[in-house]
Amino acid sequence: MTAHEVSLIGAPTDIGAGMLGARMGPEALRVAGIAQAIAQFGIEVRDCGNIAGPANPWRPAADGFRHLPEVVRWNELLHDAVYAQLAADRLPVLLGGDHSMAIGSISAVARHCRERGKKLRLLWFDAHADFNTATLTPSGNIHGMPVACLCGHGPKDLIGLSGQSPALNARDIRQIGIRSVDEGEKGLVHDIGIEVFDMRYIDEMGMGNAMELALALVGADTHLHVSLDVDFLDPDIAPGVGTAVRGGPTYREAQLCMEMIADTGRLASLDVVELNPALDVRNQTAELVVELIASLFGKSTLMRKAPSRP
Repeated sequence: MTAHEVSLIGAPTDIGAGMLGARMGPEALRVAGIAQAIAQFGIEVRDCGNIAGPANPWRPAADGFRHLPEVVRWNELLHDAVYAQLAADRLPVLLGGDHSMAIGSISAVARHCRERGKKLRLLWFDAHADFNTATLTPSGNIHGMPVACLCGHGPKDLIGLSGQSPALNARDIRQIGIRSVDEGEKGLVHDIGIEVFDMRYIDEMGMGNAMELALALVGADTHLHVSLDVDFLDPDIAPGVGTAVRGGPTYREAQLCMEMIADTGRLASLDVVELNPALDVRNQTAELVVELIASLFGKSTLMRKAPSRP
């Protein structure tokens, strides 16, 4: 069941990104009222503040990776912070920060699931597959590599954070909203067996159908983790991101995703990443994201009787 105690953990860094600004994401979400949006449902919310990690040196890639030592340190700190909240039976919410921070967050979730005998289902909402490797991307930006690292394809200091590599089974991942994938990534994603609901699928079959399949077999023994990259949304409604891709989900489609997850009652951990206030307009993207998070925790426009939970 969705926890009644939530912990907010800020990761104010753009260490893995190709553009500065995501370091301001946690404060923008706080200003937009994320704690209050969750607390309105009778949930106790504790803001654990921000992790203090290394500064962004803004250097070019070395051996295929930009800022690898700093990214590793941020993720080590984040792993420990998220794991501590899970061990205390609280629901951790990562306030990012760029998407490379999901390596530490989800590694902690994977370790927790192994220890508790839980199945892990990862819903990855993103415009990008994030399955790049050092040999595939010339930029070396690690925010394009977190899924690859979690599946065991990456530097040893990142792929082993959960205590084993790979941190999770690729077949436990569902990617939703994908619409920008490098050719090399496509082959790896297909080979490793990740289930992808890209925008072509969503256009043809509908978001409701995609979410039903993404949530199939989620039950009482499932830990449901949501990793929400803000560039999942169409930039017309969410301009505050560094890697915007046109043709993303509408406001209503995104709300449907969150409401269907809330209906399961199985949300157990959450990442909110890649919000870049430097590119936003009067904090509108942060405010939209907070609306989505409110739906994730129970806000609904549903007029019919809510579905029963397994």
